[in-house]
Amino acid sequence: MRSAATLLSSWIYRITFNAAMSRLREFKQNLPVAPEKASDGDMQPVRREIVDWSPLADEELLRAEMRKSLVRALQQLPLLYRAPVILCDVQGLSTEEASAVLQVKEQTLKSRLHRGRLMLREHLAHFAGGLQLH
Repeated sequence: MRSAATLLSSWIYRITFNAAMSRLREFKQNLPVAPEKASDGDMQPVRREIVDWSPLADEELLRAEMRKSLVRALQQLPLLYRAPVILCDVQGLSTEEASAVLQVKEQTLKSRLHRGRLMLREHLAHFAGGLQLH
């Protein structure tokens, strides 16, 4: 079984990845398709820059900082919302399994999970520059 920090960092990574992919799709839709006219009247193909996917020099530092912030944010959540977030997003339980563990209706658990995630997003907004995911 993977550690809670690993699972949670995977969850945060997936959110970040999905947000980046959404922005990339949006960017691709706005790219010009037709070739550009050069100053001499010849048609030139549109040049696109190659993206550098190499890791940033301070990536490990940022990850460690994010983990610390994530742990603090989880600790600041009221237990009512923290428990569903940890059970579902960290430990990987389904909502049905988590509702059985907490002895609440599944719909109640889903509501608490949603609210907990919103609170967590607020606590971690500085990592995404306030990026809205929905």
